[in-house]
Parts: sequence; structure tokens; C-alpha cells
Amino acid sequence: MKQIEITLKVNNKARRATVAPRLLLSDFLRRDLHLHGTHVGCEHGVCGACTVIVDNLAVRSCLMFAVQADGCEVTTVDSLGSINKLHPLQQAFWEEHGLQCGFCTPGMLMVAIELLSKNPNPTEDEVREAISGNLCRCTGYQNIVKSVMSAAKKMQAVTEAAA
Repeated sequence: MKQIEITLKVNNKARRATVAPRLLLSDFLRRDLHLHGTHVGCEHGVCGACTVIVDNLAVRSCLMFAVQADGCEVTTVDSLGSINKLHPLQQAFWEEHGLQCGFCTPGMLMVAIELLSKNPNPTEDEVREAISGNLCRCTGYQNIVKSVMSAAKKMQAVTEAAA
């Protein structure tokens, strides 16, 4: 099968690869780039565990081919923070018990990142709407909503302190 060369930016790092035309972005990220933070659940775009940000929009990486990301900027959950310095959203998920098994967490974090980048002060209803396309079988969503609301406050405080 013919291979296609792609060039993209992943987590602020320029990447070049030669891929099969039908290679899913989720598989490219996990297998080729070894970015295992992006989870693959249903592989049908239903669960949202594979959500990443492509050119500032949350997308299901299991529904997108890697070749479609050619020329794009992709951000995965792997870029948010580190074990020594969590991103405020990750910190809020930990503090507010927004995760249990953790399988849905990468997708939840990424849709929340998109929401907070566009709306730094969302209402609870706006948070619920933003995460409505992501499935969680453990938490009942309440603590996820609390986590995003808490992160919004933390991130606003940092922004205001810097101003």
C-alpha cells in the first residue's frame, strides 16, 4: 500500500512521518509517537476517550486519519503537565475526585481544555454540555463537573495575577 509523508506539530514538537493512508490518528499517536495518554475505547467516536485537540478544536482521534492531520497542530493529554507539576485542570481533577478508573480522563481533560480556552468562566450547564459527548462509567459526572469548575477558578486566578 502506498505510504504518505505527513508533517505536523504534536505537543509543540515538529514531527514528520510516513504513514499508511488509513492509519488512524489515535494509532499514529500511540504506536508511532509513543504518546499513550490518549486512550482508545470504542473506536467508533462514541466514548470520547481518544479526544485530542487539532488546531484548537477537540476531535475524536479514532475518527480521523493521520494524513488528515498533515499540516495541523495536535495537542494530546501527554502535554498538559508532569508528575511533578500538574496542569491546573489535572490538579483540580485530583483534588475534586474527578476520576476513578481514569480511562475516560484524557478525553474529559481535552474537552475541558477546549472549553476553558474559549470560555474561561463557564457555568455548570456549559461544562455539562461540553463533556456530554464523553462517556464515564464510574463517576456519575458530578465530580468531573466540579473539577472543571474548580480548574476554571484556578486558571482565572493565575491569569489575573499575571495581569
